[in-house]
Amino acid sequence: MRKTKSRGLFDEHFRLEKISKIKEPLAHLNMFIRWEDFRPIIDKAFPVTDPSVGGRPPFDRIMMFIILVLQRMYNLSDDNTELHILDRLSFCRFLGLGLHDDVPDSKTIWLFREQLKKHDTIHEIFELFHEKLQKASLLVKDGSIVDASIVETPRQRNTREENQQVREGDVPKDWKDNQHKLCQKDIDVTWVKKNGMNFFGYKNHVKIDNGSKLIDHYVIISASLHDSEALGDLLEESDRGLPLWADSAYTGKRCKEIIDTAEMESHVHENGHRHTKLTNEQRASNRVKSQTRARVEHVFGFQWMNLDGAGLLRYIGFDRCAMAIALRNIIYNFFRAIYLIEAQKLAITL
Repeated sequence: MRKTKSRGLFDEHFRLEKISKIKEPLAHLNMFIRWEDFRPIIDKAFPVTDPSVGGRPPFDRIMMFIILVLQRMYNLSDDNTELHILDRLSFCRFLGLGLHDDVPDSKTIWLFREQLKKHDTIHEIFELFHEKLQKASLLVKDGSIVDASIVETPRQRNTREENQQVREGDVPKDWKDNQHKLCQKDIDVTWVKKNGMNFFGYKNHVKIDNGSKLIDHYVIISASLHDSEALGDLLEESDRGLPLWADSAYTGKRCKEIIDTAEMESHVHENGHRHTKLTNEQRASNRVKSQTRARVEHVFGFQWMNLDGAGLLRYIGFDRCAMAIALRNIIYNFFRAIYLIEAQKLAITL
């Protein structure tokens, strides 16, 4: 049996040094992201309080926001977030906490997230970071690619009658009479069938910058809505005159009108039909377009592999799920921007 070493004074320091040597991603974020720049936006979501009233001092809001980043990176519940912060040295270092510091409990984390949701703060944070990317010239603006990914939520075991009432915009009487049951029912989420499989959740529509693969804009809708429903909201004035790549889900008269109105150069895949097959020239053209359009799949691939994109979003309601998806998009932009900074050997932080 291996002999147990006695505890040393600097054991914690040496352990963190070993973690740093294996390029731990949290330390990477702290190295390149200026968290304090987000404080004015976050503070706007909270009322000004009089410190003379007393009570326990609140936790630092930037630290609380970084906790939400941790949650989305590892897809943790509030209870598991509290547990992992208490248990993991790398989480404590990321948050600037020592073993002697208090750790926010799960209820505090929930309340902080709800306050940001109420004021749509996460979207403002996305826009602020987008401005930073523009000022750093990391957005190439040589064209845009749009696509959508399904984000699943836990499936609800409703009866056919209940599902029918929800689709019609009504709340079943049994749910109204039982508030505990109603708070566990998501009346915003819908089903969608894709490639012969059923999915229950929402769609994360993104428009990425072709040259940098950074997310330029996003729109979140219910899963049952067609991809074309979000196209008009994705395209902006700044896209005028630029090429646009998209798969065949964005074909049709309505999408063409939206692209023409935006005055963009369309590179949308052509779509075949049951009685109108694609010609060899159209197939060849689609293959050429795919060489560029496929770049957007790297975004969803990163979220799937590194941000637990395959995991279920365990939230109830559109607003909570949309906030979680938006935060996932922000985290992707964090890591993509860091990659670009290191690849181009830029001496900047964001």
